[in-house]
Amino acid sequence: MDIDQNILQDLLDSNPRFRMLYEEHSLFEKRLTEYEKKGFLSPQEEVEIATVKKMKLAGKDEMERIIACADS
Repeated sequence: MDIDQNILQDLLDSNPRFRMLYEEHSLFEKRLTEYEKKGFLSPQEEVEIATVKKMKLAGKDEMERIIACADS
């Protein structure tokens, strides 16, 4: 997500929903990175990865909608 740092900071400071989505996105990224470090994943972990990716994408989509509204 390429966003002007000033717009990003303004949204983080003024929009609690955006801040929560941004923090969740970071946590999801960290969780996925931890799974990538593992040599073997159980079927349950594979399902967890798919779920986290979907949640991360949904959050990113919502952040992009918020950014689009703030940009206009």
